[in-house]
Amino acid sequence: MAERGDREAFVTLATNDTYALGCLVLGNSLRQRAQTTRKLVVMITPGVTQPMRNQLARVFDMIYDVNLLDSRDAANLQLLGRPDLSVTFTKLHCWRLTMFDKAVFLDADTLVLQNVDELFDREELSAAPDAGWPDCFNSGVFVFRPSEETYDSLLKFAMSQGSFDGGDQGLLNMYFRDWATKDIARHLPFIYNVVSQAFYSYLPAFTQFKDSVKIVHFIGATKPWHHPYNTATKEVTPLPETGHNKDYLQIWWDIFMSFVQPTLDPSLGGLIGELASLSLQTGATFGGSQSHLSEQERKLNWERGQVDYLGADKFENIKEKLDKSMKGPATSSKTYTSNPFSTSIPVSTTSTAKKPVAPKK
Repeated sequence: MAERGDREAFVTLATNDTYALGCLVLGNSLRQRAQTTRKLVVMITPGVTQPMRNQLARVFDMIYDVNLLDSRDAANLQLLGRPDLSVTFTKLHCWRLTMFDKAVFLDADTLVLQNVDELFDREELSAAPDAGWPDCFNSGVFVFRPSEETYDSLLKFAMSQGSFDGGDQGLLNMYFRDWATKDIARHLPFIYNVVSQAFYSYLPAFTQFKDSVKIVHFIGATKPWHHPYNTATKEVTPLPETGHNKDYLQIWWDIFMSFVQPTLDPSLGGLIGELASLSLQTGATFGGSQSHLSEQERKLNWERGQVDYLGADKFENIKEKLDKSMKGPATSSKTYTSNPFSTSIPVSTTSTAKKPVAPKK
């Protein structure tokens, strides 16, 4: 088993420091909670800083540097409502990890609750049905065999056929198009990729099978680190309408506070710095607003009617902006009077962007 453990790996991807946080919690869930016997690999783009790279090196056996791949499919991504997913084509680099015989890819916003080493008994491409369209698989968790030939074939297919949703999930479902019908053994049970819709779309089943869940997937723009956490009670409060289950969010935060937060560097600033500076003695509540969402994420939330009324878009900030606008020429501000975003949707057009948008599923 030791030899097999060296030739098989769990793989994830971080395109910036924020998603590196997710990778750190994921890695620790595999190490500390699930007690995996396999190697851990994290692929990173230039958007991950050296301090966060050092943090990842504490948890993962291998850090694999990759360039940013972009689907350049703005039309389909706009239809999907998630233009940020263009950079998730970077996930295709996992097929280049040919030092391993077999691997399991896990998105950075997944959390492993129980040992899942049995996944390595599955063959490529094994994945769980997507909650939104079960004849497609969800690409947040899948078993694959690294191969340069497959990597080249995927790139050629992407260039010639594209992706029906503009992201990696559409591409992979088109490439492995017989997944739904050919071999039931390649259909992972849903417990290996329980996405957040399941928490409210079929509550009786979720209640019945909750204890059997092995991997939970926090899909959507709002991630575990966006939810408010109280340092005195050590409890997380789920933000409304995210579909994220409190029990699973609590596990995420428990792992984060035990194994990740104590070693974070406060000098990084921003979200990472704030998390690194959390004090268990103050009893303060961290988060609870959308202040750390990207501009694109906040734009999408605004368009869906999910306005940050307690944060950047609260009444006081809107009133302040109105007052400034009435007094004279508009000045730079972080508050808004109406839709606070530009009408254009930024989509990367290079393969080596230094500040890539993080992949989200």
